[in-house]
Amino acid sequence: MVAEAQFSPEDRTSLWQAIKALENPRWIVRVANALGMPVEKLLGAMPKKLSGFVRDATRAALFKALKVAVYKLNGTGSQNPAGRRYKVSVGVTGAIGGFFGLPALAVELPISTTIMLRSIAAIAQAAGEDLSSPEVRLACLQVFAFAGSTRKDDSAETAYYAVRAALAKSVAEAVTFIGERGVAEESAPVLVRLIAQIAARFGVVVSEKVAAEALPVVGAAGGASINLLFIDHFQNVAQAHFTIRKLERKYGQDAVRAEYERIKRELGL
Repeated sequence: MVAEAQFSPEDRTSLWQAIKALENPRWIVRVANALGMPVEKLLGAMPKKLSGFVRDATRAALFKALKVAVYKLNGTGSQNPAGRRYKVSVGVTGAIGGFFGLPALAVELPISTTIMLRSIAAIAQAAGEDLSSPEVRLACLQVFAFAGSTRKDDSAETAYYAVRAALAKSVAEAVTFIGERGVAEESAPVLVRLIAQIAARFGVVVSEKVAAEALPVVGAAGGASINLLFIDHFQNVAQAHFTIRKLERKYGQDAVRAEYERIKRELGL
């Protein structure tokens, strides 16, 4: 194991910033502040009977993202990972969703998710990841599972490394399956299981997004603003995730995890 003193000051600062992004990802607070209303009122805007619709839309969006991850995540060149191109595209889809409301979710969410995935891939590449690797491509998809906790959700299962551990077996099986047979068989248990695990957490943020867009005051302009916050949130989480993976390649996973837990306790998270 690498000793604590062997972490450079710059790397320790990067890890500190990554921990803050991953362990306290309160996207809904930013939305509530932007709309000028309490979080509780915002979360109560979506009728509970629509939760099944949101769940189905989330899984459909992730299956589409899985296909993109496997077949289309090529190198992004010098593209700015947080560049205007991605945010403008997501803003446009958000405007459409805000204008047409919940019925547009089934169309808007897969498009927004795919755009965000491409931005996540650019962030991964900028952090030194090889996008030709199936494992790296699925690591990009995993980012959607790291952004579903809330302030009350403080169990060990919500911690970053715990989520990675929970997904590890499914990701490894999916990498093997995709390498042997591709991703055409969406009903394959190994792929269904992976998507279900990611969707369970990604769906939390999607539900918050739907609740915000369901407000009568939102409209097209508000929908665009909410989607800009949406992509910014996942870009921050992706930056943190791939910063940690980069540090793990340098210091080893055990050393980084030990330092992660130490800093997390220091921050009181």
